[in-house]
Amino acid sequence: MLGEMNRNMSEDNDPSVSIIELQEEFIQHIERGGRKIRLLALIAIIAGAYFALNYFIQLVVLPYGLGITSETVNLVDPSLVAIGAISLVISLMWLYAGLRDLAFERRIARRIKEVRELQAQVAQKYSLGK
Repeated sequence: MLGEMNRNMSEDNDPSVSIIELQEEFIQHIERGGRKIRLLALIAIIAGAYFALNYFIQLVVLPYGLGITSETVNLVDPSLVAIGAISLVISLMWLYAGLRDLAFERRIARRIKEVRELQAQVAQKYSLGK
């Protein structure tokens, strides 16, 4: 019993054990953050696509596709077209950022899954060896 306690204490003081525990905490932190990134990326994708589609319809489809040039406002007024074009560019940048963040999160999640599988293989290998 005393020998087992000494062995456990020496394992706890071993730097490799501390490094492994720190890496595990880091991976868990990344996994938790990945879920948040995924949610925010999906929100950004939906919002960016919605705004981009609305501005595209307003700038291209209504005046040139359907021939509607004025309702209560002049849709081909240069100041409105400029504001709409700027808004469209910002929406497309927002959409791009959301798609890029989602791709990053998926890539990180895939790598973490590979690391988890490798950890399981190593643990199985060493548990069979004892």
